[in-house]
Amino acid sequence: MILVTGGAGYIGSHAIKALRRSGFEPLIFDNLSTGHREFAEGVRFVEGDLCNPENLKRVFQHYRIDGVLHFAGRALVPESVRSPELYYATNVTGGINLLTAMKNAGVRHIIFSSTCATYGIPEIVPIDEDTPQHPINPYGETKLAFERALKWFREIYGIEYLSLRYFNASGADASGEIGEDHDPETHLIPLVLNAAMGRQPQVKIYGTDYPTPDGTCVRDYIHVSDLASAHVVGLKALLAGQVESQAINLGTGKGYSVREVIETARRVTEVRFEAPEAARREGDPPVLVAAVDRAKKVLGWEAEISSLVHIVESAWEWHRRRFAHR
Repeated sequence: MILVTGGAGYIGSHAIKALRRSGFEPLIFDNLSTGHREFAEGVRFVEGDLCNPENLKRVFQHYRIDGVLHFAGRALVPESVRSPELYYATNVTGGINLLTAMKNAGVRHIIFSSTCATYGIPEIVPIDEDTPQHPINPYGETKLAFERALKWFREIYGIEYLSLRYFNASGADASGEIGEDHDPETHLIPLVLNAAMGRQPQVKIYGTDYPTPDGTCVRDYIHVSDLASAHVVGLKALLAGQVESQAINLGTGKGYSVREVIETARRVTEVRFEAPEAARREGDPPVLVAAVDRAKKVLGWEAEISSLVHIVESAWEWHRRRFAHR
């Protein structure tokens, strides 16, 4: 059985589907603070909180856990700047609670949902895994703190891990049953689609004077189903002892600008929504694009369905199903 913390969330729920397709039995552990109970239908579910060690202790005592996919955590950069204590409590203390419960139960394999935010503003792009990590917000800092904890728990307790550093997760499952539904929503593609649906009047372009081809920020967008498949590939390799503990970027190696995302969404939706220009937001790096060689070499994995058009089309299908009557 594979414990999936945050399995009722956006990325976690897609990983659940990938696990089941590969023959694994998932067990969801989620406090439903941001997850959706309907995303977990048909899957064994335990409602609990990382910040409550007793919740975790009971799960590991009651179920025979073979490995952990750890998605649970806080992930909003603006919120982390306003309330860093929440991020340290959940992402660091809650994470240590999980590792302690694993150690006590003799569970020795974990895949961690990390982020390119641990790099901060990189000097060189594409960004490889050896790029110095200098986070510029509490979100990235707390993710990095847990990465460092993993190294020590491996050295001292023998817990093997993969830290998968995501770039921009996006898109939705082909079934249209699960997708991105955050409150508040901060990610560009769902914000753009909200504007296309009329759920908001416009989507702002923050900064048009960056040193990029069209002056707007460039990001590496990876389809959430590709992310999910990487977790299953990594889990199989880790359980079989075929891979050493390490960090691995998950991206495509290709970047798209804010303007390119907006124009792609206009073509897909056939809606000419408004996209006024606004001043830069503090702390936005001009370009974040992954170097993906390690994922190919170590896991034999690469993104397969992460073209920008496919990402937007799948997200649009989900948006229309989810929000048509809201």
